[in-house]
Amino acid sequence: MRAGFASDPNQARGRLVPEEESSFRSCFMRDRDRIIHASAFRRLKHKTQVFVEHEGDNYRTRLTHSIEVAQVARTIAGALGLNPELTEAVALAHDLGHTPFGHTGEDALHEMMLPYGGFDHNAQAIRIVTNLERHYAEFDGLNLTWETLEAIAKHNGPVTGDLPWALAECNTGFDLELHTHASAEAQVAALSDDVAYNNHDLHDGLRAELFTDDEIAELPIVGECFDEVDRMYPSTDAYRRRHEALRRVFGVMVGDVIDTSRTLLARSGAETVEDVRLLGYPVVQFSPKLWAQLKVIRVFLFTRMYRAPSVMVKRAEVSKVVEELFPIYLNDPRQMPARWHAEIEAANSETALARIVSDYIAGMTDRFALQDHARLTGSDPARV
Repeated sequence: MRAGFASDPNQARGRLVPEEESSFRSCFMRDRDRIIHASAFRRLKHKTQVFVEHEGDNYRTRLTHSIEVAQVARTIAGALGLNPELTEAVALAHDLGHTPFGHTGEDALHEMMLPYGGFDHNAQAIRIVTNLERHYAEFDGLNLTWETLEAIAKHNGPVTGDLPWALAECNTGFDLELHTHASAEAQVAALSDDVAYNNHDLHDGLRAELFTDDEIAELPIVGECFDEVDRMYPSTDAYRRRHEALRRVFGVMVGDVIDTSRTLLARSGAETVEDVRLLGYPVVQFSPKLWAQLKVIRVFLFTRMYRAPSVMVKRAEVSKVVEELFPIYLNDPRQMPARWHAEIEAANSETALARIVSDYIAGMTDRFALQDHARLTGSDPARV
């Protein structure tokens, strides 16, 4: 049953360019479907989550991560009586703005863009869905509803102070009320991201042999889950034991978000989605106890996985790819494909040109960035 504080598609604030509504899909369903059919969404299949895309077929990519986030988000939204289609749309779109090579690529591109306003992947996601996807005859972008745009922009909380330029541009034309919290659906998508990566990064780190089952069994939550599996299935093989334990970790996190958020929503007195926005605090949260336990897991992942020596070698190599591509395109932008040339010619400043170059590089997949870098520099893409 849908809660009163859920986002109602029949009360949606509309799109920047008015469209006739579908007779068989709600406006949030259409938003979700447009995101799935977007070019930027397809490219996520060859973009790094932690490991560079070609390092192994079984590691998560940005696409598989986004699908896992959407699965978690639908489950939590259903349990809390929220709108599942809006929640799913935000979950599927939340990483659209990521560069090749994950956060490493983002850090490198941000450094290159510092003289021109910097780079932020969340703001870039908004830029993609409002401008850079150019398939429809009547508008640039996907012409998503206000609610979906708000949720993408604010799923991590209010955005105040100096806005990333890409977000400021969008907000000028379609005020997303960035000073408030987003809907509960957006908050669910944000917490689902945490649930998904905390679980699958443990799994991918084990597969990469950066740490062992015994080592993660020393972590909070994880150890209890291994103990339960050992009691129930004492003779199972090591791979099944690992999977059974980690899926229980997954379940603990999801159950905690649902139980904690139900309590917070009930105590808040929120009766409408506007009430949720104006509460001044998020209503979708982990319990304080579980949040403290997840901090321990995150510290472990940071030191043993994200900053593992082998990962750091790759970080340095792929950072160099982005750092060398940017000035090449900035100095000779006609190296970019012909469909970008009209924009390049219309650029009236170095900042405008740099932002076009940033859009182009940010949209690259890992493999295309490596191939283009090899083409332009004569380097060997196999070295990365």
